[in-house]
Amino acid sequence: MINKRLVKNSYSRPLVSIITIVKNGQKYLDKTIKSVINQSYENIEYIIIDGNSTDNSRQIINKYKRYISFYKRQLDQNLWEAMNSGIKLAQGSIVAFINADDIYDKKAVDHAVKYLKKRNLDIIFGTVYKNVLKHGFYPNKAKYSFGFYTTHSVGTFYKKKIFEEIGLFNSKFLSADLDHYLRIIFSKKYRGISSKKNEYFGFFRPGGFSSKIKYRDHLKDLNKIRINNKQNKLFVYSIYVYKVIKNFRKFLFNKH
Repeated sequence: MINKRLVKNSYSRPLVSIITIVKNGQKYLDKTIKSVINQSYENIEYIIIDGNSTDNSRQIINKYKRYISFYKRQLDQNLWEAMNSGIKLAQGSIVAFINADDIYDKKAVDHAVKYLKKRNLDIIFGTVYKNVLKHGFYPNKAKYSFGFYTTHSVGTFYKKKIFEEIGLFNSKFLSADLDHYLRIIFSKKYRGISSKKNEYFGFFRPGGFSSKIKYRDHLKDLNKIRINNKQNKLFVYSIYVYKVIKNFRKFLFNKH
């Protein structure tokens, strides 16, 4: 369980800053918060950014305020601006995000710290459950596919220096996390791996922000992300055409 008396960085027990963004997330928020504060690893700084919720989210958060290091209510332009606000508050040498409807396994942070205490590792992708068990990290695929990682935010832990060196999420993109991953991979300065398959980090609930993006908007956004990361435009648009052909019905009806 979180022990706020431990909140400091050291090599043996690095401080882990966990950030939750919520806006009207009362349905699952209580379970999310409990999964953070009941971690077997104790040296955790918990940050919650609330986009001025009008439901009972604030009351739920107040129940656990003794475990929360920072609670901030603000009206953000979008999800990524809220996440950037959390990063700016974070004091830990390791940073992670858990959505307000996802759940950590009790040993998630222990697993992440075990890997990130190694000096030559900067990001870990843990095994998560979303309909099926998802596992793996394949950075060589990043040039042509965004299927280079199978985990989700609940399974990803970063060394904070990544955000300090290559910047925060670029909120002009719908999928700013994908842009950030490409910046990490293409810089060739950072090393990431996946956890062992049996090292379960948590449960990712379907139906989040990305699932609400229309398919055509999603494809256009991916194009902009790749071009922003200095990939050849002709190559980028060839990927776009391939995806349109492969998912023509989805493109035609512009489904989520």
